[in-house]
Amino acid sequence: MDFYYHPASPYCRSVMLVAKALKLNLNMQFVDLMKDEQLRPTFTVLNPFHCVPTLVDNDLTMWESRAILVYLVDKYGRTNSRLYPKDAKTRAIINQRLFFDHGTLGTRLEDYYYPLYFEGATPGGEKLEKLEEALAVLNGYLINNPYAAGPNITLADYSLVSTVTSLEVVQHDLSKYPAISAWYEGCKATMADFQEINEIGMQQYRAYFESGLTPPATAYAVAE
Repeated sequence: MDFYYHPASPYCRSVMLVAKALKLNLNMQFVDLMKDEQLRPTFTVLNPFHCVPTLVDNDLTMWESRAILVYLVDKYGRTNSRLYPKDAKTRAIINQRLFFDHGTLGTRLEDYYYPLYFEGATPGGEKLEKLEEALAVLNGYLINNPYAAGPNITLADYSLVSTVTSLEVVQHDLSKYPAISAWYEGCKATMADFQEINEIGMQQYRAYFESGLTPPATAYAVAE
C-alpha cells in the first residue's frame, strides 16, 4: 500500500500507529507540504482535496484518516479484532468516538488555535469554551474506563490520541482533566513505537505553530 503522508499531520500519525499495531508495511510516500507538493497534478489526481493522509491499496484510493483506520482493521486485522470488533454495539461506541474526534474535538481545537497562531486572534472567548467543553466530555468517557470506548484499546484511542498530541504541542493545560492525562500517558506506554512515530512530527507541527507563518492551504492539508 502506498501511504502519502507528512509527519506533522497528527492524522497521518494515527494511521501509522494503527499500521504498526497491525504489523503492516506501508510504502511511505512523503508529501512536502511546505513545497506545495500536495497541489501537484500527480497527487491531486489521487486526491482532489489535496490533503494527507491518502492511502492507495491496489485499485482503492481513499483519504479521511478515520475511514482509513477502519479499512485497515477490516481488511488486515484479525477476525473480530479488539481494535474494531464486529459486535454492533461496540462498533457504534467506537464510531461515535471517532466522529466526536473528527467533528467536535479536532474541529474545536483547530477553530481556536489556528486563528490564535496564524491570524493573531485574541486568546479566550467562546471558541476556547467550546474546546474545553469537548475536553470535559472526553474526560468523562475516560473516568470509568481505561480507554475511550471501554475496557480495551480501540481505533477510537488511536484517533483521539493523535488529536491530543496537538494539544500537547500548543501546551494546552490538561491538568484539569486527570482522566485524559492518565489515559494519554497510558497510550504513550502501550502503543507500539509511539514516541518514534510522533516525536519528529510533533516537533514539525510545533514549528509551524511557533512560526505563525503557515499558509492556510498547508494547514488544511495536514488537518484531516
